[in-house]
Amino acid sequence: MEKRAEKRRIVLVPFPAQGHVTPFMQLGQALIQKGFSITVVQGELNRVTHIPGFLFVTIQESLPVSQLKTLGPVEFLTKLNKTIEASFKDCISQLLQQHDNDVACIIYDELMYFSEAAAKEFKLPSVIFSTVSATSRVCGCVLSKLNAEKFLIDMEDPEVQDKVVDDLHPLTYKDLPTSGMGPLDRYLELCREIFNRGTASGIIINTASCLESSSLSWLQQELGIPVYPLGPLHITVSTNPSLLEEDMSCIEWLNKHNPRSVIYISFGSKAHMEAKEVMEMAWGLRDSNQPFLWVVSESLPEEVSKIVSEKGYIVKWAPQNQVLAHPAVGGFWSHCGWNSTLESIVEGVPMICRPFGDEQKLNAKYIESVWRIGIRLEGEVERGQVKRMVKRLIMDDEGAEMRDRSIGFKEKLKASVRVGGSSYNALDELVKFLET
Repeated sequence: MEKRAEKRRIVLVPFPAQGHVTPFMQLGQALIQKGFSITVVQGELNRVTHIPGFLFVTIQESLPVSQLKTLGPVEFLTKLNKTIEASFKDCISQLLQQHDNDVACIIYDELMYFSEAAAKEFKLPSVIFSTVSATSRVCGCVLSKLNAEKFLIDMEDPEVQDKVVDDLHPLTYKDLPTSGMGPLDRYLELCREIFNRGTASGIIINTASCLESSSLSWLQQELGIPVYPLGPLHITVSTNPSLLEEDMSCIEWLNKHNPRSVIYISFGSKAHMEAKEVMEMAWGLRDSNQPFLWVVSESLPEEVSKIVSEKGYIVKWAPQNQVLAHPAVGGFWSHCGWNSTLESIVEGVPMICRPFGDEQKLNAKYIESVWRIGIRLEGEVERGQVKRMVKRLIMDDEGAEMRDRSIGFKEKLKASVRVGGSSYNALDELVKFLET
């Protein structure tokens, strides 16, 4: 019988969105450095087309990600996982034939849980990759155990809302991400599908123990399988692939500005802002008298462009890691997606938090209240408030203190991926599992 130790191919199954694909490609690069071969299975849309050393396999799109808005997240994910399972099994069968059974493991995004059926059928080990924070993962596990009707009744009580979840201070029941997901009973049913996977051999999380030690300990105890916190992945690899074209001209613009003077603004690839909010932001940024670099994927009204031109620079997409590492950048106004949060902390850049989704709100709470490296903009965006927030972050002593704390975390995170660090050791443990 062939030993698994001789199998060096890892099959990666990312969810087809920028915030999920990016860490998957980074994980693949980290595993290539350890001597593995990487095959990425992806649909026809939102594809990465080329990374040196990667083999990309395209399977027919059973449900284009463009239908996510139409169906809503719960129905989209439920339908996607039902319709794609058979074609994924065919794909794995072909890979095993083409590569002489050389598949060591399937590593799949937790949203792509159809992968587990193929792993079971072909007797392949599988590992889940959670591209959100460990704390978000905890929330999913907690939600998967709730009864929808009872939870809705309980949450009418303010004491229940403010109750700390399983001693995971400051995480409370009102922080659990449930809004915007449609009917609660259907959402909790999906949570049970995603978070109660019984046959996976482990779970990878793109985080570090210095950021989320209590949540990681909770998961390790709750799940009963190895948890590999091996982030931040983007500082362990040389390239960070993007589904969107990056405008490098913003680096030349940054070169013309003083250290820590620029506020960088990006709300990710999915967020949509109302015209009134865009206008108030533009006026507030102009009135702050600080230079700003603003990522806006949609065309701006002429009036807004005129306001922006005095102090700002607009691009459709930026090389974010390079921007945050640039000495001219003094603050990051972010939607607080997990990738952006990690990238900002790694460069020691304090944040203005303007979350849109529930997972982002959770990250914003930790940025402001736990790590104390940012401030949250509450309520409607108003120009006077924008001006004050930028001043607090860039000019005031409060911002300098947040920057000092950010730099402290930066040093801890950089140490975690070096030889002997917690994330380095977690990657080592994962590699040992894949080789046995």
